[in-house]
Amino acid sequence: MSSDPLPVTGAWRPGDAPGGRRFFTFATDRRFALDSGATLRDVVVAYETWGSLDADAGNAVLLCHAWTGDSHASGPAGRGHAEPGWWSSMVGPGLPIDTDRYHVVCANVLGGCQGSTGPASPHPDDGRPYGSRFPVVTIRDMVRAQSRLADHLGIAGWMSVIGGSMGGMQALEWAVMHPRRVRSLVAIATCMQATAQQIAWGGIGRQAVRLDPKWDGGDYYDRAPGDGPAEGLAIARQIAQVTFRSDNVFTDRFGRDFSGRAEAGDILGMWQQYEVERYLRHHGDKIVRRFDANSYLAIGKAMDLHDVARGRGSLERAMARIQVPTMAVGIWSDMLYPAYQQRAIADEVGRNGVASEYHEIDSPHGHDAFLIDGDQIADRLDGFLAEASKLR
Repeated sequence: MSSDPLPVTGAWRPGDAPGGRRFFTFATDRRFALDSGATLRDVVVAYETWGSLDADAGNAVLLCHAWTGDSHASGPAGRGHAEPGWWSSMVGPGLPIDTDRYHVVCANVLGGCQGSTGPASPHPDDGRPYGSRFPVVTIRDMVRAQSRLADHLGIAGWMSVIGGSMGGMQALEWAVMHPRRVRSLVAIATCMQATAQQIAWGGIGRQAVRLDPKWDGGDYYDRAPGDGPAEGLAIARQIAQVTFRSDNVFTDRFGRDFSGRAEAGDILGMWQQYEVERYLRHHGDKIVRRFDANSYLAIGKAMDLHDVARGRGSLERAMARIQVPTMAVGIWSDMLYPAYQQRAIADEVGRNGVASEYHEIDSPHGHDAFLIDGDQIADRLDGFLAEASKLR
């Protein structure tokens, strides 16, 4: 880990190397309305694409990223991309999401910090970061922004919308909000409604950021390196990281080992670290270098607000709008989005007489298993997309 001072934000900024990103701007002449009642203008969506679009635009796949993901779903790290693609094992030539056959699009979500309009972006009124002025956004707002991008790209409908975790929330909302624009759906390690426990974990993380005095209500961008809300964001990420893995993985990897060699007489010292604590600190520092504290808050809140039933009468009525083949995937060791939630998605879609299937990843890695052990669903996903490609 670098010894340089931690940045006040890990956000991508205009002027930084774009990497594989492309940019689409909308709401230039008419403001973009959000669920909260607030509006935005000059909204930017950063996105990447792989593969070629068919003449009839019928082979387009939308890939939706999770909480701290971005548009860089596939490809190496390099200028503009601090890390390799978050699903490079699944997206590419000859892989389950085969870019020789499909045109794959992945966009950084509204509220994100890797090129799309979010709290670290310049406000169109004065060019200063939005900071505390950035409004609350929802998963539905993210999908509305993606629909504008689809229009811009000439994609009237998606052959499939695929997402894991928060990406799965977007995929579900796509099928509910725009049933005529989605031909199939893949929802992985996600839910129809955030539960009280999921909201509780998110709420604790938000408090960690809010109580960092350097967060300053969200207006910290003009501070010097090392003087941003690094501690609050790092702690929030450490809390989340515990929910992303399972007890078995932590026990097998770290046990009760202390970090390094304890000084004589200090084995029972208050701040003598266990190996698992050092691991969590590593992930906390890592997120500070590649993400933005305000975006972490905004996106986490959107996940907690997620409820496909909101304003639609009931969960059953909302899910009845999904009339396309659906593949739901759970993870047996997932403590954050337990497998029963994905089984419920498949059951709810199937109850409407629509083709649905449920598959479970057998992994000890917890919620992150969809990123680590995607090979377990590779063959089934490949077959599912092949069938969806026939639905023109």
